[in-house]
Amino acid sequence: MSIAVDRVPAGPGPEIPPPAGQRHGQEGLVRMTALPPVATMGTALHSTGHDLLERLRPGRVFMMGDNPALPRMPQRPSLADFFRLRLEPFTARHMLHSARRAREQGLDETVVLACLLHDIAVGGLLRSHHGHWGAQMVEPYVTEEVAWAIRQHEILRFFPDPAVGYDYPEAYRTFFGARYSPPDHVREAYRHVRAHRWYMTARLVTLNDLYTFDSDEDIDVGEFEDVIGRHFRQPEQGLGFDGSPVAHMWRTMIWPNNFL
Repeated sequence: MSIAVDRVPAGPGPEIPPPAGQRHGQEGLVRMTALPPVATMGTALHSTGHDLLERLRPGRVFMMGDNPALPRMPQRPSLADFFRLRLEPFTARHMLHSARRAREQGLDETVVLACLLHDIAVGGLLRSHHGHWGAQMVEPYVTEEVAWAIRQHEILRFFPDPAVGYDYPEAYRTFFGARYSPPDHVREAYRHVRAHRWYMTARLVTLNDLYTFDSDEDIDVGEFEDVIGRHFRQPEQGLGFDGSPVAHMWRTMIWPNNFL
C-alpha cells in the first residue's frame, strides 16, 4: 500500500504544533502521504492518480506542511541542520567518514568538502543519478570545482585507475552483480571526465568514497564546521528560502511528504 496515514487529533484533543508563524490548515483531519511516482514506478508500491483519489473522503486530506513523524526543521535551516535532521543517518555517516578520511590524508579542503557532500542526494532526495542531483543542489553555494567533482564521482566510481590505486569497488559486485557493465552513455561520459582538468579532484572523492566504516563510531557534521564556514556559502535566509534556482530541492527535503 503506497499511502501512510498520520492522524492529527481532532476536536479538543492536542494538535501537532504548526510551523513557527503559520498554521498548516489541516488540523483535525486525517493527513495522507503519497509516495512520488519516480520512487515507486515498477514496484508493488506504485499507485495511480485514480488510486490516490479513491482514498479521499470527508475528513481525509493529502499532507501539506510538516509531517509530525519528522524532526522539525529550523526557520532558516543550515547545511548542518540537514545533516542532523533530514539526511538518512547511514548516508550522512558515510559522507562524514569520507570527509574525515580525506582530511586525515592532508588533502585540499576542496576535496574534503566534495567528500562531505558527494552523496547528499542519496541521503535526502534521489539515488538515481545522485551525483548530478547532488551537484545541482549545492552548485550555488560551492566552487565550480567542488560541484563538478560531486557530479562526476558518480561516473568515475565504475572505472578503475591503477595509477592512483583505485579499483572497481567490491561492493558494486554485490550491489549490481559480478557481470554488470555500465551503459554506453556512462562510458562516453567517463572519456570526457578522464580528460578534464579537474579529473583528479573527482578521482580523490572516489578514493575516499569507501563503503566500510564503523557505523557505531561517534561522528558529527560539527567536526567540519570550519571547512563548511570557509567554503560553503550558507544563505542568510536558510537553505530553501534564498530564491536560488535550487531552493525547491532543499524545500523538498524539508517537506518531503507534501502532496504538491
